[in-house]
Amino acid sequence: MALQNPESNQKSETDNQAIESPDDDVLTYPEGGLRAWGVVFGSFCIMLSVFGVINTAAVFESYFMENQLKDKEPSTVAWIFSLYLFNIYFLGLLAGPIFDQHGHRLLIFVGSVLVVVSFMLLSLCSEYYQIILCFSMLFGIGASLMNIPAYAVIGHWFDKRRGFAVGVASTAGGIGGIIFPLVFQATLPSIGFAWSMRMLGFILLLLAVPSNLLIKTRLPPSEQFESAWPEFRLFKDPRLSLCCAGIFFMEYGIMVPLTYVVSYATEHGHASTNSYMLPALLNAGSVVGRVVPGIISDRIGRFNVLIITVGACIICVLALWLPAGDSKSMLIAFTILLGFASGGNVSLVPVCIGQLCDSKDYGRYLSTALLAASFGTLTGIPIGGALLGLDNGDGWLAVIIFSGVSYAVSWSCYVAARVLAVGWTVKAIY
Repeated sequence: MALQNPESNQKSETDNQAIESPDDDVLTYPEGGLRAWGVVFGSFCIMLSVFGVINTAAVFESYFMENQLKDKEPSTVAWIFSLYLFNIYFLGLLAGPIFDQHGHRLLIFVGSVLVVVSFMLLSLCSEYYQIILCFSMLFGIGASLMNIPAYAVIGHWFDKRRGFAVGVASTAGGIGGIIFPLVFQATLPSIGFAWSMRMLGFILLLLAVPSNLLIKTRLPPSEQFESAWPEFRLFKDPRLSLCCAGIFFMEYGIMVPLTYVVSYATEHGHASTNSYMLPALLNAGSVVGRVVPGIISDRIGRFNVLIITVGACIICVLALWLPAGDSKSMLIAFTILLGFASGGNVSLVPVCIGQLCDSKDYGRYLSTALLAASFGTLTGIPIGGALLGLDNGDGWLAVIIFSGVSYAVSWSCYVAARVLAVGWTVKAIY
């Protein structure tokens, strides 16, 4: 008996495609069309809210260190951002199974309310604990409710072109990382911190409208739902376990430069206005990097391209950032190229996880896999802050090596997962 999405009011045969089996081999997908791309745009708006802000972490970190939290150590301030990302991924453990069984509406609506309220309250904060509660906890919880549906719902509409579709949606994080630093560079000196945060809250409110109206599921609920908690037995698949390890160390690799590149530039003699441009340049590279690798991955394999982009990150950190010193040109080249390579990482990881399961179970698999990312983000930024505090003056050297080695371990994990799946055949499309 054909199953149809009970929420659908569309009469299009494409949108109401009959589904005869939970096996992905017999499912059909629109692979495009106005409705499908509307879903992608809704996901784009969510990712602009969730990751566009955190991709501005370097600006927040630098501002807090110079103002409200100037008496705090870098490792202490780092907990603001690491706790935020931890909440996104860890609480996604609950959001994934709920999405698979009950859909997206309640998750996205509640999440939208929380992220808007969090920045309205952040505008009133002057103490460390207040910033933790509003930014790390309230904003983090709201973002976690929206993050999994934003990725997973694309898998309801795209299969062969999923890498491209996810790449398009995930450009939002990079675009936000371009826009928000430039906005803050203009508004913080003119209207102050409080109204800058309120303005950001209103921007997030506008983004919530298409997110809630355009996103729509089309596959039936997962028949394997037992509870809102993830199934840790999924880790019995060694490919998934290796991917989780790869995600963990990849978060170590990217979050250090993303958070500390402004402070690095400032300490190496660059003007603060130029330093604030670096996150924008990094995210400009990331926008392109989230789309181009996605297109290529649909042709030559998602894991294949992910391995290439992680390898490129290793080269960027160790061959460009490590010897950069006070060289402005080398630092700019590093931020743009790392942005491109890391953008591919961000867009391809969810797609690679999707290769390990049926589309209807994607939420559970992705949320369980991102458990690893939650602990990577929780500890990675504070470790970087602690390394900066080394008394021997080698703090930046230690931070850069930490990032590069973390990327190298991540690369090894993804290579091992691919080998388990298709062997050592280089030409295999996987």
